Amino acid sequence: MLAAARRESTHSRSKANTAAAVNNTSLVSATSTTQPTAAASPTATVAPTTTPAAVVPKLPSNPAGWFQVLVYNPLHTGAQLWITSPLGAGVDAAINRLAGTYVIGNGTRGTEAAPNGTAGGWLLGNGGAGWNSTEAGVRGGNGGAAGLLGDGGIGGNGGAGAAGGIGGSGGKLMGIGGNGGAGGTLPGGTGGAGGQGGRGSGLLFGIGGRGGNGGAGLDGGRGGNGGNGAFILGIGGNGGDAGTSGVGGTTTKLPALGGAGGTAGLLGNHGAVGKYGTGSSLVQTPSGSSILSITANGMYLTNSDGQVVLLHGVNEVYKLAPYEPSASGFDEADAEFLAANGFNVVRLGVIWAGVEPTPGEYNAAYIASIQQTVNMLAAHGIYTIIDMHQDLYSASLGGEGAPEWATKTGGLPNVNAGFPASYYLSPAQTAAWDNFWNNSKASNGLGLQDNYAAAWQYVAAAFAGNNAVIGFDIMNEPFPGTSWLPTLLGSPFFAYQELTPMYRQVASAIRSVDPNAALLVEPANPAVSEVGAILGLPLQLGTIDDPNVILAFHDYCAGSATASFCGWLASQQANTAQAYAKAHQIPVIMNEFGASNAKSDLYAEMNAANANLMSWAVWAYTGYGDITTSGNTDGESLVYNPQLPPTGSNVNTSALQVLTTPFPQAISGTPIAFSNAHGTFDFSYSTAKADGSGSFAPGSQTMISVPAIAYPNGYSVTVTGGQVASAANAPVLVVTSDSAAGVIRVVVTGGS
Repeated sequence: MLAAARRESTHSRSKANTAAAVNNTSLVSATSTTQPTAAASPTATVAPTTTPAAVVPKLPSNPAGWFQVLVYNPLHTGAQLWITSPLGAGVDAAINRLAGTYVIGNGTRGTEAAPNGTAGGWLLGNGGAGWNSTEAGVRGGNGGAAGLLGDGGIGGNGGAGAAGGIGGSGGKLMGIGGNGGAGGTLPGGTGGAGGQGGRGSGLLFGIGGRGGNGGAGLDGGRGGNGGNGAFILGIGGNGGDAGTSGVGGTTTKLPALGGAGGTAGLLGNHGAVGKYGTGSSLVQTPSGSSILSITANGMYLTNSDGQVVLLHGVNEVYKLAPYEPSASGFDEADAEFLAANGFNVVRLGVIWAGVEPTPGEYNAAYIASIQQTVNMLAAHGIYTIIDMHQDLYSASLGGEGAPEWATKTGGLPNVNAGFPASYYLSPAQTAAWDNFWNNSKASNGLGLQDNYAAAWQYVAAAFAGNNAVIGFDIMNEPFPGTSWLPTLLGSPFFAYQELTPMYRQVASAIRSVDPNAALLVEPANPAVSEVGAILGLPLQLGTIDDPNVILAFHDYCAGSATASFCGWLASQQANTAQAYAKAHQIPVIMNEFGASNAKSDLYAEMNAANANLMSWAVWAYTGYGDITTSGNTDGESLVYNPQLPPTGSNVNTSALQVLTTPFPQAISGTPIAFSNAHGTFDFSYSTAKADGSGSFAPGSQTMISVPAIAYPNGYSVTVTGGQVASAANAPVLVVTSDSAAGVIRVVVTGGS
């Protein structure tokens, strides 16, 4: 009776889990099955039950996928054929009776009275499926766990407004986690969340189940997270899609987010993030700001007039609570100072702890303060990059970034060895990062990365449509945690299986509220990634599938220790970044360099960017409140004390003279090259448009910043192929193109 009852109808369901997991990771399935869809949420996406004849399945992309195809699928199929055969049923029943325990067999499906599916036999067997709830507000049952070898049961679908059940864990030796159940639809209310995919917890091999889709409603339900893959041969399950909002009324929240993909094993792939929900009326439309928007256009940044834009600017990050630049004294006088000296961008620090002081609760006053600073800068023609900044993970670990509730150290000691040494030496530091990359749960039931993505959604929604905001720098200098040494030695795992999936999850959250702003992504923390760049190894980072992505990197020399070869070092790092950008056809910004009063270092790093026609932002406008610097705060400052006017002895004139060399700000064409050698600015550009759609009309204007400090005695201009259209010694030199000109050259020299 025991064996017969548990054999009930789980073979086809089990194979569906296998097929779904294979499909999620672009592998070839050894089984041909259908996925049960009974009582599915109306918003759930149901995969085709068969592979169309014209579609050629992709081959596995990793060892875990090949193991599934060549080893696991045949073993699992054979086991299920045996369990469900008349002979196997009889033999298994006898074995189970003799053993006095459930050794071989599939678990049973959950019922209304007992919603959770039961476990499969501890040796061989799939878990039973969870019950599909038909009752409003009652969640679906959880799938049962598999035995040593087998698939977890799928989670049941939730009733109206209720969550789907969690998928059962895959086999303890090898197996595939069950898919999470779909959340229930509730018109006029909140759709249920999708159930989490079951873990691929096998000692040898395991694939996480797919997260369930969220239910539709007035506010859509969140997609369930994909199950984590096994430690070695492991593939994370894909996240479930979020439910549609605006069903049965007007939504009151931002769009629901898709579930996170499950983590990868050492020889597998991370799962993909689920799709965000649609139908939210809270997504803002572009504002009527007079400042031109800037977007990625191949390897260039272009404004809404089609001109190529170069950005030269500063970092302004206040690292002490309340984390508002205005609290440090940064104000209108500073914006005027920056504009007067030709700077046209500020990388503005936003701190996660300031955004989300408690899980799921956002600080509107903090964001309002940041908005005021952005608008103040825009009034002076200065763009902003919003930078979610961190150093040493959080304040409790000696830096700034994550809130205390998101700092999970497991009680390990924090060795305060300073910046950046604590990255390497503090057990608490590495534990905090490991928990972040593992998406460990916070007190609100969401993973740390889930909360981080949701915080970014909130921030992005506040700036959506603001043309002055070029984009969002998703994380400053992400650190690998425990895997810092393998990463330093060249392992690609962190970059491709932890960092890139996080970027994709946050990108999805941002795109749910802002379809246009650029997404800035950085490689691993320079503390571990610079070695590879110096050795000429390719920059390690996956692809973010979005049309408006910018690579951001940091280029530092190590002070006096590298003074004799800083030029080579800076160029090596810039060239490595440029090679990645060229391969992916995206722009690149050197959004940190400097942190030094040494002119030679500043020149070397700046010239490395200029040689590659890169935009840049120096570190820093001020060192005031910089608690995580390896140098001294005065040495890294352009303005020493932002609470005082940026004049006289409060200005680092030596650094200012280096940073305020002429540069083209808006080009009616495509730049070819520019340099500032021995006081001479030499710039050439073609009139061809960067997008390849033709050429700019004769008379089109190009704007070149020529700050007064660069040529205190005035300047003279020679133009080939164009004319000067601005007043003598104007701070912005305007050049117009002649009718027959294909290439224009501008040379500026100082007056006597």
